[in-house]
Amino acid sequence: MGATGATGNALLHSLLALGAPVRALTRTPHRPIPGMAGAPDPQAEVRYADAADPDSLRAAFEGADRLFLAMANSPAQVELETRVIDIAARSGIGHIVKISAPAAEPDSPVAVSRGHRAVEDHLRASGLTHTVLRPYAFMQNLLRLAPTVAQGIILGTAGDAPFNHVDCRDIGDVAAAALTRPEIAGGTYTLTGPEAVSYSEIAARMSTLTGRQIRYVNLAPDELRQDLVRNAHLPGWLAEHVTEIQQLAVTRPESPTSTVVDILGRPPRTLDAFLLEHQAHFRR
Repeated sequence: MGATGATGNALLHSLLALGAPVRALTRTPHRPIPGMAGAPDPQAEVRYADAADPDSLRAAFEGADRLFLAMANSPAQVELETRVIDIAARSGIGHIVKISAPAAEPDSPVAVSRGHRAVEDHLRASGLTHTVLRPYAFMQNLLRLAPTVAQGIILGTAGDAPFNHVDCRDIGDVAAAALTRPEIAGGTYTLTGPEAVSYSEIAARMSTLTGRQIRYVNLAPDELRQDLVRNAHLPGWLAEHVTEIQQLAVTRPESPTSTVVDILGRPPRTLDAFLLEHQAHFRR
């Protein structure tokens, strides 16, 4: 599910690279799937599916035995993902790989993480074989900083706290392993890149990369929340989520895990490599 999303699309290409047959599910099957312009790959079947449309799920799951479940965070996420799990269980799906979140605990200070924990608990109760992936912040989300980077600043509320970041392509490769290698299935895995880096350090690296002075401006949580709503035009719940995630890094210092190299046998992609790959995006 979510073949056009950051992790779902990364997984799609990981599976195609492995030669695995895959059914790409999307709410917009009439639109080209990123990276699949022109004729569709013969290994990939594209189907319509919408978590809000149970009939579409039943049709999309027919004949499939494994499911990747990744949905954009939203206030309706628990309702939608638990529905997907229930219909998958009745449709013959035997194994679900779910994208969850760090700090997925019943009393997590991050509301979205509490929701992910509720879905994880529902998945465990379903009786299905399942694998849970808990990636930290996506490197791809750093691309959203471009508008303020163009003004020479990065805004946040985490002080000098380091953040784990992970490339979505590494998440896709791990998810592909969980779907195709039985020895990986059934675990809960926390995914990070090779280092935890503060926003001040990210600003310094972007300065070197772009040749422009970029500085990190630390705001109070309420100030960041208001800025995200007013200037980034985020809905209130999402602005709250971003603020909670940054505050979590302050109260629970982050450090990298070895999960990617343990599963894939290679190191995860680095932040420097990601920034270099997308340097033109930040030089606009």
